[in-house]
Amino acid sequence: MPRGRAAFSTTAVALVVAAVGAACTVGPSNRPAVVHDGDAPPVIAPPSGAAPVAVRPLGAPEGARMSWSDCTSQTRFRLGDAAGTSMRFECARVTNNLDSPSRPGRGTTRIAVLKAGTGPVPLVVVNDINGEPGTLFAARLAQKLGPEVMGTFSLVGVDRRGTGESEHLQCVPEAIRQRMIGFDPTAKDGTKINELLEIAREASQECMLDLDEQLPANDTWRGASDLNKVRELLGMQHLHAIGSGEGSRVLTVFAERFGDKAGRIVLDGSPDPTADGIGLAQAKAAAAEATFAEFAADCAKRGCALGADPRKAVTDLLAKLNEKSLTSSDGIAVNGGSVMFALVSALGDRSAWPALGDALGKAAAGDPAPVAALLAPVIKNKGSVSSRFDGTLITSCNDTTVRIPPDRAAQLIKEWSGRSPLFGPVFSQRLMWCGPWPVPSQPLPPVRAAGAGPMVVLNTAADPVTPPEGTKRTAEQLPGAALVTWQSSGHGALTGSGCVGTALKDYLVDGKMPANATVCPP
Repeated sequence: MPRGRAAFSTTAVALVVAAVGAACTVGPSNRPAVVHDGDAPPVIAPPSGAAPVAVRPLGAPEGARMSWSDCTSQTRFRLGDAAGTSMRFECARVTNNLDSPSRPGRGTTRIAVLKAGTGPVPLVVVNDINGEPGTLFAARLAQKLGPEVMGTFSLVGVDRRGTGESEHLQCVPEAIRQRMIGFDPTAKDGTKINELLEIAREASQECMLDLDEQLPANDTWRGASDLNKVRELLGMQHLHAIGSGEGSRVLTVFAERFGDKAGRIVLDGSPDPTADGIGLAQAKAAAAEATFAEFAADCAKRGCALGADPRKAVTDLLAKLNEKSLTSSDGIAVNGGSVMFALVSALGDRSAWPALGDALGKAAAGDPAPVAALLAPVIKNKGSVSSRFDGTLITSCNDTTVRIPPDRAAQLIKEWSGRSPLFGPVFSQRLMWCGPWPVPSQPLPPVRAAGAGPMVVLNTAADPVTPPEGTKRTAEQLPGAALVTWQSSGHGALTGSGCVGTALKDYLVDGKMPANATVCPP
């Protein structure tokens, strides 16, 4: 039923939108065995003794009503350099209730979906709100999953409300996007940070004027309703799905709202369900700091453009660009703030670290083009696809009740800078982005998923986007869930490990739960 509420990897270009510690284990007494061969089946920790929860049957579509049409050429064009595939793609539109708080149960919104592969069972894919659209993410993922999974499933990517081709939202002028992203990352006092609050106020006012009742209807709660409509049109009794990062939150809300419809669900990283917005930001700052240390070590070892001390090189670059920014040929400002935005987001894909190091090195040499290319999907509208910034900002602010004044942000900067000197100020400042937005009348529900089948939760030991402790806590909240930890760096574990791949195949295809606290090697 409607709930009243008021009123932000792959290729380097796709990375920028996103933002540790060791591998986490669950259970105070059972230490899990660790697999030593990355391509071998996982070594399972001893069972906890808890009674097993039945994995949902796969089932088969019955009475499907999705109107698919071929979109292979368009999708290959969107994939760009990654389009070297013979896979065909089909696209469709799903109409659902807009369900704005002022008109509950009324209005309509259209959701874009894409099918990749020919497996008989649909497996829905939901991406981070600040990542690339779910349709494109699913098209890439389908080329990386193993043949056993793709022989059983066809992936169905979903563009979340206000993103991609799902009636993408455009309300923040490009100049304001650039000012928010490019705000001085070294600003620490309340008076200076108040300037960021005023920029955010301009953004919120533009969106309220342009979107009216549509504005508060874009959130994770209603995104879960969209998934249920997708499930119905696919003709499936249960929704089988993969959630990437923050997209996992849509699936846990789905399981909370429609527990008896939740099937085999994989969460690849997840926001901490026990933390508020401040706690989430603090954890992200610490996780980004830890991942940056690994990036810097890798960069120095490779002899990258940042030299022997990448941390100092980045710090010097920020100071240099704060004095005099660069501007790309398409008008994107490359300054201290925008470089930090690119860095925070791009740390999530380890395979793109060489390109990231080169981009930062070129910026230091006076060439803004590579960093600007990373920022373009966030700042620029391109044809029918709008900037990722607006949909991310709207959904994020509609999902959180946290609103803090500039003086509180300045206090947090001081508190966090000791442990996270590079990233603490950035994540403290970002708490101001939602400051002027209407506060939702009801927060997202707790993660309980009563009545849902057991889920598999994937954790990456050093994940700057969904920090591992938060993912671990998600698994602890879900009845019967199994946590599988990959001892590596970056955002997400879906395709990087043979050990994880085996656990996925066993669960998704064969319905066999991996043991809780399984650990996979780097």
